[in-house]
Parts: sequence; C-alpha cells; structure tokens
Amino acid sequence: MKMILLSILAVILVVGVISSFVLTRDGSLKTPVGTGTVTIDASTFEAFPLPDYAAAFVDDNYKSYFIEVAPGIKMHILEVGTGQPVYMQHGVPTSGFLNRKVADALPRDQFRVIMPTLVGLGFSSKVPASQITLENQIAWTNTALTKLALKDVIFVGQDWGGPIGMGALARSPEMASGAVILNTVLDAPKVDREIALPLKIVNTPIVGELFLEGVVSIFNQLAGLQKDPASMPADVIALYAKPVQDSGNAKGPLALTRMAVTGPDHPNAHHFVTIEAYLADWNHPTEIVWGLADPILGKRLSDMTPLFPNAEVTKLDQGHFLQEEAPKDVAAAIQRVADQL
Repeated sequence: MKMILLSILAVILVVGVISSFVLTRDGSLKTPVGTGTVTIDASTFEAFPLPDYAAAFVDDNYKSYFIEVAPGIKMHILEVGTGQPVYMQHGVPTSGFLNRKVADALPRDQFRVIMPTLVGLGFSSKVPASQITLENQIAWTNTALTKLALKDVIFVGQDWGGPIGMGALARSPEMASGAVILNTVLDAPKVDREIALPLKIVNTPIVGELFLEGVVSIFNQLAGLQKDPASMPADVIALYAKPVQDSGNAKGPLALTRMAVTGPDHPNAHHFVTIEAYLADWNHPTEIVWGLADPILGKRLSDMTPLFPNAEVTKLDQGHFLQEEAPKDVAAAIQRVADQL
C-alpha cells in the first residue's frame, strides 16, 4: 500500500513538473501573412483580409493591413474614414476592434480613425513572452506611427494603450495635437503601489499561468470588468480571444499584464517618468472620460487629473472597457477636442 501511495505521489509530481514547464514556456514567434496590398498616402502595406467572424464586426469601408515594426514582427492595423487622424490604442487583452463602435460614431468624412493592435494580441504577430516588454511595445508602436507619417493626431488611450501610446508619441512629439484619455495609468509611481487582486494573481509565477492560460481564461473575465456585463457578449469575447488562442502562442495577454508597475524601483517605472516629462510640456486640447465602475482603474482618476489640469472630465458610471459600454461618450469627447483644434 505504501509503495502504491509513493507511486501515485511520484506520478503527481512528474505531471506537476511537466505542467509547470509547459505553462511557463516562453512561446515562439508567429508571424501572420496577408494577401495583396493596401496603399495609404503613397505608402504600400501588406493587406490582411479579415476572417469572417471578425469581418462581421466592421463594414467594407474598413482597411485591414500589417505594418512590419521589426524583422518578422507585424502590427495589425484597422482604419476607417478620412480627415483628422485619430490614433486609438487599446489595452489588454483586446485588440484594435475594441475601438470600432467609437469609430462608427464619428463622421467618416471628418475623421480618419487608426486602430492598431498591440504585438501579442489580436491578428498582430505573436512573440516569445520574454520579448513582450514595455520598451518593445513602445518602440514597435512608434515605428508603426512613423511609417504611417501621421501629423496632428488626436490620441485616445485606454488601459495599457495609455502608456504605450503616449510613450510612443513622446518619441515623436511633433505628431500629437490633442488627446482623449480613458481609464489608464500615465503617472510615474512615487511610492510602492497596491495593485488590484487580479493583477496580484497573474503576477504570481505558475499561478498566473494557471489563471490566464489554464483553468481560467482572461477573456472569460472581461464581462466582469464592465458595469453592464451584457456589453461583453460571447461573440465580442470571441473576437478578442480567437486570434490569440488559435495562433499557437497565447502568451501575450499574461506577459502584457505582468508589465504592471508596482513602485518607483520597478524596471518599467522610468518609462512613466519619461511620459510625465513629456506631458509637463503638453498644451494640447485634452478630455478625460472615466469609468468609475471599473474594478481595476476606477479609483485612479485622481492620479490622472493633475497631468491634464485643463482637461474637461466626464465621469461615467461604467466599467473598464468604455469603448464597448459608452462609445458615444468617447466619440463626443473626440469631437470636442477636434473642434478646439
């Protein structure tokens, strides 16, 4: 009997070691391939015909293409409309599709809405988890914006899209002319920060992998971040989840989430210092639209307002993904910023 128990324990131990190895693997580069080309302002990019399940969420006026931001690494871009460029950057674990409702609420003859997807998510390249760093995301995004040769941009950033997008613009400060800031973090930490319980869980080795890649899916938690869970129905969740889960490298959401800065000594803290320095000279029209019911960032509005002391603030009883829950409010803020330019 004792030998049987020891054998069972040995099997459990071996299975645990193997499972831990599989879960904590770095992942490999997965480079998407498009078909044909798209020409934008005399520049040619690789076209990407959307699969049917994604194409159902946009109309035929949307352009879908890749920009190579490093060898073998491509960012997927959605855009629609002409006129004032609006650069909208999503966060984790969504994609450029998160901004489609906002784009559809804006006049297409007045605004050119550009919606990139962060590397590691959506239809963009999937890379090893060790390459998903804040430095790389900012650099890749800046390369994409530079290749698009954008000028007089209204920036809209939410979640990790805030510091990644603003960090990219800080490297090309001549691009931006205004901003709409949604639930995000842009301020440099002065003291150690208490992070939300979900972030604590995902930052714990192995436990995080089990939470986001094993027993529980990060995508299945999205509805719980909303004031109205129905704003994240199953087909929308699949829109964000399927490209990642089908890619053969689903490490992106966890790696991006683990970039969270916990204090001034965190390796990523210096990027926020740079962003604050950039914003110290910011004199562009800006609005803040904030979801107070966001369980992760809802209480962080007081950290944002000092960075934009002249910004109009719209407080909403909504959740984390305002683009899904309150797209008309976001679009109205973009229109007001444009009207000031």
